[in-house]
Amino acid sequence: MLDIYVDADACPVKEEVMRVAKRHDLEVHMVSNSYLRPINNQKIHIVLVDSGADVADDWIAERSKDGDIVITADILLADRCIKNGSCVISPTGKPFTEENIGNAVAGRSVSVHLREIGIESNNPTFSKKDRSRFLQALEEAIQHIKRR
Repeated sequence: MLDIYVDADACPVKEEVMRVAKRHDLEVHMVSNSYLRPINNQKIHIVLVDSGADVADDWIAERSKDGDIVITADILLADRCIKNGSCVISPTGKPFTEENIGNAVAGRSVSVHLREIGIESNNPTFSKKDRSRFLQALEEAIQHIKRR
């Protein structure tokens, strides 16, 4: 069964996920360690986990499986979910795959190192193009999984 798991803290596409999931009659798990407003839809589950590093990530990684979709910008969570067989999409619409996750993890390590030595990188702002790319990637992922 196709479920969607959203790493919901600071996710800019929660509304889009809910709209697409409603159209396809899919279950969504919005996982956060901070308050999210209740949703009046029995297929949208708000999951409030304890605060702490990686608690939401652990919850998602322990439950996502082959045939599910995970929405996250967290590269290490994406890596874990890919290993579970899940389809992983960033909020900007970039799919994380077995082919590109190694480079993403390496790039993350470089970024962490640069921050540790005092070199800050600019995080690009989230744009309408990102939102559009995300919607297209999510629709394509759903269609691909349904065809399998």
